[in-house]
Amino acid sequence: MRVGVMADSHDRVPAVAEFIRQMAEAGVTMVLHAGDYCSPFVLKPFEDAHMTLAGVFGRNDGDPEGLSTRASAGLGLELFESPHSFDVGGERILIVHDIGDVQKRSLEAHSIVIHGFTHQQEMKTRGDTLILNPGETCGWLFGTPQAAILDLDSKQVEFLSLDPALWKH
Repeated sequence: MRVGVMADSHDRVPAVAEFIRQMAEAGVTMVLHAGDYCSPFVLKPFEDAHMTLAGVFGRNDGDPEGLSTRASAGLGLELFESPHSFDVGGERILIVHDIGDVQKRSLEAHSIVIHGFTHQQEMKTRGDTLILNPGETCGWLFGTPQAAILDLDSKQVEFLSLDPALWKH
């Protein structure tokens, strides 16, 4: 099973929509999001594409009630407080906005940990645990919108980025 991975969208709807389009073309039917959507309208591309979303809130989600209301109104959209642990495709996954908020023991109890907050793509392993930050979907801080596709069976990661020349501030 392949899932999309995003974090730090920060209201950049066109980038979110483009990543969802690319992910859908790649056979992805579910996105895991590590927070900082910011406003409820950033969920519209998920609704329009009928893309399942499971995610957590970040520190810059200015309207968590509005995000929750919009998510609960759409089929297949679920947002949780960070951190959130669940099973997908036979893997125990932890989604957290800031990985610094989680103790090492909790990380190691999961086969996959997805986080955001730093806005920088990163993939590493700690024991048998894959730790993945897909980078900033918004591209606001570093100029390049980023996301990832994760194959849950092989734990292989494909990093995605949008051409910075097309996404200047």
